[in-house]
Amino acid sequence: MNNVLDHALLTPAEMGRADAAAPGMGVPGEVLMDNAGRAVARAIRVRFRPCRVLVLAGPGNNGGDGYVAARLLAQAGWPVRLAALAPPRAGSDAAGAAARWSGPATPFKPDEAARADLVVDAVFGAGLAREVDGIVAETLRAACRVVAVDVPSGLDGATGMVRGYAPTAVLTVTFFRRKPGHLLVPGRDLCGETVLADIGMPPGVLDQMRPRTFANGPTLWHVPQPATEAHKYARGHVTVLGGESMTGAARLAADAARRAGAGLVTIAAQGRGDVYRAGSPGLLVNEAPLDDLLRDERRHVWVCGPGLGPDVARATLPMLLAARRLVVGDADVFTAFAGEPDGLRGAAVLTPHAGEFARAFGKPGLDRVAAVRAAAVRTDAVVLLKGPDTIVAAPDGRVSINASAPPWLATAGAGDVLSGVIGGLLAQGMPAWEAASAGAWLHGRAAVHAGAGLVVEDLLPALTKALGDATIRHIS
Repeated sequence: MNNVLDHALLTPAEMGRADAAAPGMGVPGEVLMDNAGRAVARAIRVRFRPCRVLVLAGPGNNGGDGYVAARLLAQAGWPVRLAALAPPRAGSDAAGAAARWSGPATPFKPDEAARADLVVDAVFGAGLAREVDGIVAETLRAACRVVAVDVPSGLDGATGMVRGYAPTAVLTVTFFRRKPGHLLVPGRDLCGETVLADIGMPPGVLDQMRPRTFANGPTLWHVPQPATEAHKYARGHVTVLGGESMTGAARLAADAARRAGAGLVTIAAQGRGDVYRAGSPGLLVNEAPLDDLLRDERRHVWVCGPGLGPDVARATLPMLLAARRLVVGDADVFTAFAGEPDGLRGAAVLTPHAGEFARAFGKPGLDRVAAVRAAAVRTDAVVLLKGPDTIVAAPDGRVSINASAPPWLATAGAGDVLSGVIGGLLAQGMPAWEAASAGAWLHGRAAVHAGAGLVVEDLLPALTKALGDATIRHIS
């Protein structure tokens, strides 16, 4: 079974601390650099035929990796030239790597990049602290095919955002652990195929880092498996508040909770219960007053928001929170409490999309991971920011970044399904961060199984296959 730390994502600052700690654990920096450059050369040789290569080397460790890759490709018979932006600092590991390069040097200019069949971008690494512009941007822009060392230059490894200009790579080779920027959009798209290489970093380094950010997947959580003697109440009861007008949203959430494994699912109809009774035959419908429903302690998980309407959401969410229920807050709760995030405090999981997040918490800015973490602390809830790179943050600082969702998941009603899946997992006893992370992954995998052309109803049967995927990956 994979270790959770295998899926840790290190910020550039954390990776810098790992590099600094390695020599004290018996692995010199020059060894790490040699292994990194070797990994780059190997990845290129596996994927491309020999061609004219230009290595663009910066003055830091990223450039040092480039010098090593250039030397090894040249030794393998590839025609390689190297263009240095600036010389490495004297006495550094990169200076040692540069001294071992004896091949042709060429100016760091756009026309040199344009003449190459393959450009190795070893200019700046993930911890870039400046905008990429001028001659660097012009030269990278002239390249027809780029292989990036660590990240494409200009990509912020912590946020996935572009600083100035960053090229779109066909291949990115990174080392030891990926960075958040490898999964966050637009960074994920700019990296192309991403190869994670083992460069001999001491395993004990991660114990010092104590990472709090992870690539989402079944290693982080276990899908609940019912015991042999389980009955429907043992698998939990989810209640979905159902509004009067947009009734499809609550029905999607309720059916998703059932598919996710909840033993019972009820729609608490706020009027028009007949509409809900015309839905799935296994779905319970109850029109009793909310106060009466809350007297049943077995109704411990609630989904509040999909299709509910802001006025009803504002009236009902405080009642659920006061009753200390596990609440998944979605959709209309963010309009109901726009600019009042404290009104959401105490929910188990909050699932806004970008617009809803801005409505409740303010615009997240460039560092969305930090913004979602802050929202989780503010509300004492797990906050899931929906998107192609869904971010799930717990109040204790843990974050997962999800990359399982295909672009065709962007369809009306998909968010309602997600809130129901999370509710169903909570009902079976999963902790909130694990349930939200699992829900995001299963949601994306279901969309993959449903395929292009997906409409939201396709997600429900596809959840069965996604649950099977999660179980198989956990066992393996």
